[in-house]
Amino acid sequence: QAQFVESGGGLAQPGGSLTLSCAAQRMITSTFTALDFGWYRQAHGNQRELVAQLYSSGGTMYGDSVKGRFTISKNSSRKRLFLQMNNLKPDDTAVYYCNTIPATDSWGLGTQVTVSS
Repeated sequence: QAQFVESGGGLAQPGGSLTLSCAAQRMITSTFTALDFGWYRQAHGNQRELVAQLYSSGGTMYGDSVKGRFTISKNSSRKRLFLQMNNLKPDDTAVYYCNTIPATDSWGLGTQVTVSS
């Protein structure tokens, strides 16, 4: 079963930027290319939510709270998914995960993003 390893989180000031990366393991390149992927986040005490979607067609969708600030992309040859986050806000503080859409049961550990001055 595929595994996901997220990285790139950290502490950022409001208005700052971070780039998250996700490595898809135990997945061949052709499968990675054919799948739809998403970045999910879970703030403390909240349910996990889908914030950015990247379809195999190249189309993207974003949650209203991140639209215009976050950009999802991928490098299929490296089997990596990315999330460029700009103009960060304190409400973006959460653990961020990547997974397919729909999500598999194989969640990674996530990467913590904290936005605070």
